[in-house]
Amino acid sequence: MAHQVPASAFSRQFGKIREDVYEAGVIEVTAHDRVVGAYISPKELERFNRLKKMERDVVTFSDFDDDMLAELRDTQWGVISK
Repeated sequence: MAHQVPASAFSRQFGKIREDVYEAGVIEVTAHDRVVGAYISPKELERFNRLKKMERDVVTFSDFDDDMLAELRDTQWGVISK
């Protein structure tokens, strides 16, 4: 389970939490018994940014308009487009 801290303690004890995050990696900030945000270490931020770069959008045929579908249908595979 991730380390959790109430939002009020996060604001009052930021200096301590800033040091604790290096060991914890991620500290979840809660309010009214629900997670409202997180504070992450530089190492976790680097990992997060690397994973975000690797994400890909999934496109389905319903996302294509008629012009795009016609272009796809007329594509000659192995031929560089103009």
